Amino acid sequence: MSKKKNSGSPFVYSTDPAFSTGGEEEVVETLPAALQKLRVSLETKHRAGKTVTLVTGFIGKQEDMESLGKQLKGFCGSGGSAKDGEIIVQGDHREKIKQWLLKNLYKVK
Repeated sequence: MSKKKNSGSPFVYSTDPAFSTGGEEEVVETLPAALQKLRVSLETKHRAGKTVTLVTGFIGKQEDMESLGKQLKGFCGSGGSAKDGEIIVQGDHREKIKQWLLKNLYKVK
């Protein structure tokens, strides 16, 4: 049997004028702070026993989420990251983060 070799070409050809490759990302506008419904939780799973505070539910651009994450990390004085739709702050800072978000007009659960 012969094996087909993949040409590795990223191009897809179609005669359909409405054809889309699906590579286009939908641009999501960032909701104002008053309309955001964020959830603050504590997690230790899959983190080698380390405790992290998760902020999920942010709707908007990745840059805006990273900016919010940077502000929260600076307020708490700890490290973390913002990726995959969630902001991760190292340590148990649930109360601090809730107070900061409420002060800045975010809705928090």
